[in-house]
Amino acid sequence: MAKLKVGFLIDKENSWFFLNLNKFYKTLDKKKYFKKISFNSRSFNNFDILFIVNYTKIINNSVLKKIKLPIVIHASDLPKGKGFSPLMWQVLENKKKIKVSMIKAVKKVDSGPIIFKKQIKLNGTELYDELRLKLSKVIVNLMKKLLIVYPNLKFKSQKGNSTFYKKRQPKDSNLNINKSLKSQFNLLRTCDNRNWPAFFSYKNRKYVLKIYKK
Repeated sequence: MAKLKVGFLIDKENSWFFLNLNKFYKTLDKKKYFKKISFNSRSFNNFDILFIVNYTKIINNSVLKKIKLPIVIHASDLPKGKGFSPLMWQVLENKKKIKVSMIKAVKKVDSGPIIFKKQIKLNGTELYDELRLKLSKVIVNLMKKLLIVYPNLKFKSQKGNSTFYKKRQPKDSNLNINKSLKSQFNLLRTCDNRNWPAFFSYKNRKYVLKIYKK
């Protein structure tokens, strides 16, 4: 029996996910799978499955056509929440239960048919790195599930009105000093202490505020 060719496409910038992915990658039986991880979308010609995970660049349709089943995993209840940073935007909306959708990647971003959905449950205290860790565990579980049932998959078209999240910018970490920290706690949770920490301005100066658990 021919090996199933399975690829994993990620961004270099999303190294936070690589550690969890690499653990899963190492568990894949070399007798069953030809496997590959790359940061380059053109590295996967004629693969059976390509998991496109936390990859922020738009992939050319000619590349997608060379993959039997290109897959995107998106942290929202599609078609709601298309676009950028859906997990963090939903935390800002104070959501405690967040759906993660596994879909087939198509030319129109975040619009492919749905394969599976799984839910993340939050307790409302998770900080940035903890939120990412919970998401990465759900993503790995979805990938495992797909490989178990493949090729016996059912695809469901997305139904309902689409909503979109914009790309988060450093300015989105701006705190309002006239509001309480409690009222802005969800904003603090979504701030990356390393790359875009929370900040506020006072008397023409910018002050950075980082948050940690003890």
